Amino acid sequence: MIKLSKLTDYSIVILSEMAYEPGGLMTASGLSQKTGLPEPTVSKVLKLLTRGEVIISTRGVNGGYSLERDPKEITIASVVTALDGPVALTACCIKSEETCCDYEETCKIKDQWSPVNEAMRDALESVSLDQMMKR
Repeated sequence: MIKLSKLTDYSIVILSEMAYEPGGLMTASGLSQKTGLPEPTVSKVLKLLTRGEVIISTRGVNGGYSLERDPKEITIASVVTALDGPVALTACCIKSEETCCDYEETCKIKDQWSPVNEAMRDALESVSLDQMMKR
């Protein structure tokens, strides 16, 4: 089974909450209250989403977090990448990985994962945060 991490799942919940109040700054504690997620988890997710350029962090007394782009422009692929790294089914598919596995030298299919990897990435690119919010 291919499964997203809990943090990626939580990030969609947090981003959806932020999208319901577009343009407004939201704090980790406020998002924690609205989503029911623990504040340390929300803080961790917000830092990762900021680093991944999905949201913007504003410092100061009146600071907080806001969406970097319109919910229609935030893809699920960008969220997955911000939280879990590049979309890939195996380490062989990630160009930045130094080594694939112990059998890399003799593996005859390691380069054949690319079409599968691209299809998965394309599927995640085709779904926006806005679509995830539709009920």
